[in-house]
Amino acid sequence: MDTGFDYSQAGFAIRNDIATAHRAIWHKIGEPGNWWRGAERRAIVREARNARSCSACKQRKASLSPEVACAPHNTSSNLSDAAADAVHRIATDPARLSKHWLESLEADGLSDGHYVELLGVLVAAISIDAFHRALGLPLEPLPKPVPGEPNGYRPPGARDSGAWVPRVQPEDAGEAEADLYPSNAVPNVISAMSLVPDAVRMQQQLGRVHYLPLQSVMTPNDNGGRAISRLQIELLAGRVSSLSQCFY
Repeated sequence: MDTGFDYSQAGFAIRNDIATAHRAIWHKIGEPGNWWRGAERRAIVREARNARSCSACKQRKASLSPEVACAPHNTSSNLSDAAADAVHRIATDPARLSKHWLESLEADGLSDGHYVELLGVLVAAISIDAFHRALGLPLEPLPKPVPGEPNGYRPPGARDSGAWVPRVQPEDAGEAEADLYPSNAVPNVISAMSLVPDAVRMQQQLGRVHYLPLQSVMTPNDNGGRAISRLQIELLAGRVSSLSQCFY
């Protein structure tokens, strides 16, 4: 596995498990997934970074409606226009995404599986990049793409359960998805990307080091052995969610 994510010069004592998780996830992003090749997953990370300075995104963000016609995005990848636009919208204006918009992606060749995998890569990359920016560290070089084709796997237990996309509920998880849910008490935010199981695995791996292990999340007074209390953890989490316009 590639090295990298050396936090020895961060100016703070960064736990070893954080660097280990970041390396593993970065390598995973470069691998072929269920619906995207490794090079395409790498391009999703590139576009997420481009979106921060995209003039078209700034124009749309300032507009009354997210459906306003705007100039082409500042792109630097070979993703399709629909895929690049999805990355830019999710990265810069997530509070105004809609089910109608999501359904329109299928007409542009992006299935619900493509969307969920794109979202999973994007969430992981944005989280790691934000960690670097918060510490004043340069961003890690883009992950190295691993050759190979996507496997097209779709969990047999995935079904419509009232969300925008099909999900695998704990009671429907087969052997291949048994590790996703340590118990039947699973928040919707954990199962949201279960149409692409590795997206959930990356989310949980990041959650364990950036926030709390799932078992600790479900126990109100458990702080996961962190240096601050659970109340302080939730105060910070709530504030960051508010600043990020997380409607959840």
